[in-house]
Amino acid sequence: MYREKRIVVTGMGINTPIGDTLDAFYANLLAGKSAITKWTFMENPEVYSKVGGDLSNYDAKARVKGLKEVLQPSMHKRLRQLVKKAPFSTKISAIVAADAWIDAGLVGKEETLDPTRRATLIGGHNLNERYFSSNYETFLDEPDYIDSMAALLMLDTDHAGTVSEVLGNQGAAYTLGGACASANIGLRSAIDEIRHHDHDIVALVGAVLDFSQMGPHAMAIMGAITFQSFNDTPELASRPYDSRREGFVPSHGAACLVLEELGHALDRGARIYGEVLGCTSTSDGSHLPSPSTEGQARTVARLLKRCEIKPEQVDFVCAHATSTPLGDLSEVNALKKVFGDHAYKLKINAPKSMLGHTCWSAPAVETVAGLLQMQGGKLHPSINIESQDPAIDLDVCANEAVDHQIDIMLKNSFGFGGLNCCALFKRFDPNSL
Repeated sequence: MYREKRIVVTGMGINTPIGDTLDAFYANLLAGKSAITKWTFMENPEVYSKVGGDLSNYDAKARVKGLKEVLQPSMHKRLRQLVKKAPFSTKISAIVAADAWIDAGLVGKEETLDPTRRATLIGGHNLNERYFSSNYETFLDEPDYIDSMAALLMLDTDHAGTVSEVLGNQGAAYTLGGACASANIGLRSAIDEIRHHDHDIVALVGAVLDFSQMGPHAMAIMGAITFQSFNDTPELASRPYDSRREGFVPSHGAACLVLEELGHALDRGARIYGEVLGCTSTSDGSHLPSPSTEGQARTVARLLKRCEIKPEQVDFVCAHATSTPLGDLSEVNALKKVFGDHAYKLKINAPKSMLGHTCWSAPAVETVAGLLQMQGGKLHPSINIESQDPAIDLDVCANEAVDHQIDIMLKNSFGFGGLNCCALFKRFDPNSL
């Protein structure tokens, strides 16, 4: 009888304003530290959006220099040369991929592993928005002064090419776009690459959306993001489940997951963070950004059925929870619809309460948070819940870290335009071989 290949996570890399290492990231999550400050690159005072999770001044050169002692000389040289010329978002993609490769124990083993069986997937689209905007402004003033490499570097595919070159991967390489579900859609394709397309390893990067000034301003005009009440107290701006939530907080952040076929991982003695049970994607059949309880519930129910997991087996939800009035309630109602009475036994938390909304990369960034909690046995708080919305009556780990051993984690992601994509992860059991 045919058995689907089992897939595990063997490496992770992270870069957010509250941590660019796994240890710092997890410690700051447990401490309830907010990543939200005032934007430093917003030069136009007319832009409504004043706050976000800002990495625009991140010292990529210093980070790369710090990796010299742990990377092979040839890989470090490639990383240093590519990061030197790349736009901001692409720099971070290359760095988190190198971090994840190190974490997976793959550095120095590239020559013994078939490079054509190692894929590179990038979750995200329109990634280098600020780079494009800056070059366009230069073009309007003096066309010949634009970046001579702009024709290549402004493309999303440059992320895939850059990460592939850094890691030496020669398998499939491409980008996937699905708004705020992008990195989970990337996970779904990564599963397919391993199960059906002869890949042993996939480096999946959830890339930074490098906002231009126009992007957050447009979202503010739409009414999607917060800008009314918390410009002077940015650390309070992202507040999923709180009665005063008024919109999400756009943020920078990136992550890389190294996904691997279980047998391949075991053969090389890899450390395993968790097992990927499955990932399911659906749509609401609408281009509008309004959340749909029915669509979200349908996605989660389909995922459980596909993975042959009963609702009562799930014990933790790493929520989408963006801090919008409709979105948070829609997701909670979807959980109640799928899980029934068991919903009240679930542990749920909101990474975006600290990180803000890292948009296209959010599923990957938050999966790293979830798997660290699975390993650590302690859940981070959902912060800034001063007065919990009475309609949200589930256990959302309000304001305090909670001891809990995760067995099966649901990771939700719901993108603008009704693009729903949810994933299930399980604590790896060596006795299940």
